[in-house]
Amino acid sequence: MRPMPVEPTNQRAAIGSRLRAARHAQQFTIDQLAVATGLTKGFISRIERDMTSPSVATLVALCEVLNVSIGDLFAVSAGELVTAATAPRINLGGIDVNERLLTPRGESRVQVVRSTVSPGGTGGDKFYTVNSPVDAVHVLAGSLTVVFSDRNFTLAPGDTLTFDGREPHTWHGDAVTESELIWVLAPAAWQGSV
Repeated sequence: MRPMPVEPTNQRAAIGSRLRAARHAQQFTIDQLAVATGLTKGFISRIERDMTSPSVATLVALCEVLNVSIGDLFAVSAGELVTAATAPRINLGGIDVNERLLTPRGESRVQVVRSTVSPGGTGGDKFYTVNSPVDAVHVLAGSLTVVFSDRNFTLAPGDTLTFDGREPHTWHGDAVTESELIWVLAPAAWQGSV
């Protein structure tokens, strides 16, 4: 079989920000990292700003001290774009609501939903729950009242309410104008096809 050489991209691997993030996660200062690795503060700073490339031995030393895998520094982060045009329409049971799932269907860590609520739109007359311990709603436009058995919260544009989605609740949009909302559920309340 004939070899199929692949031309390199000639792009330098930008690992500095990942090393800096690992240093911060370990709560190391540059001074402490310099002492632990025997490198100078200036050299570490240049590495973290991707102004110089460390040798393999230096990289191994930094990774050992920071307790990070060398492979993690070079891993390509997977990202999946959901555009406004391709965001699937979903129905979470609200009345007079257009809801779109903004995160990938299979994402299990978090779900983001954009709701356009017609005047008088509501989550329903009965309390409901979602299977997520963290439920947050952010009002982009209009207003929203979130109702619990013992309290109500009225949110204006720019306001965010975070609560346990497993607590029975419902909500009511603005009676006069359309409301735009962003709901964040963590972890995801459901997975798979919507």
